Amino acid sequence: MSASLAVRSLRNGLNLKHSIRTLSSSTAQLSNYQQPDFSSYLNHKSPQSSRNFTYFMVGSMGLLSAVGAKSTVEAFLSTLAASADVLAMAKVEVKLGAIPEGKNVIVKWQGKPVFIRHRTPDEIEEANEVDISKLRDPQADSDRVKKPEWLIMLGICTHLGCVPIGEAGDYGGWFCPCHGSHYDISGRIRKGPAPLNLEIPAYDFTDDETLMVG
Repeated sequence: MSASLAVRSLRNGLNLKHSIRTLSSSTAQLSNYQQPDFSSYLNHKSPQSSRNFTYFMVGSMGLLSAVGAKSTVEAFLSTLAASADVLAMAKVEVKLGAIPEGKNVIVKWQGKPVFIRHRTPDEIEEANEVDISKLRDPQADSDRVKKPEWLIMLGICTHLGCVPIGEAGDYGGWFCPCHGSHYDISGRIRKGPAPLNLEIPAYDFTDDETLMVG
């Protein structure tokens, strides 16, 4: 073996020992590395504290749900409330002095036609002479009026809701041309398919010249 080769082998051996020493030192340093302790940041609660917190959250959610439901119901009911114009039409005032004897007028109440008839003495007598036992919907004339000369009815046929014509038909009262129902001078059904008399709405006389419908 030449001298240069011996020197090279010795140098390689020294380098290998240095590498082994460096690796051992790095391994020792890694083995001595301490991981950080985060235990102080952890919030350890007792079972009772956790239970109290759960009860608080459940109670809070229940309260919020109740408030939300109340608001929803109130908002829904407000949409069902009658508007100002509907409330204004809850009652209709009619001046009776403007209606001549023997004539009809029609007023609108809550979107429905109301017939007002100023009846003559002959018409009142005719209405009272009817044998109510023969009527489809038996009703005395006196049960349909508060003052004999004033007949107030809803102008809606009891068959299919049409509006009858006044001073027409076989009995001199009202006639529904849609399906041929005839009503007498008291608004009672006498002929045709309608099953009931014309309906009497709620009304009152505030004085001798004023009618309040509703």
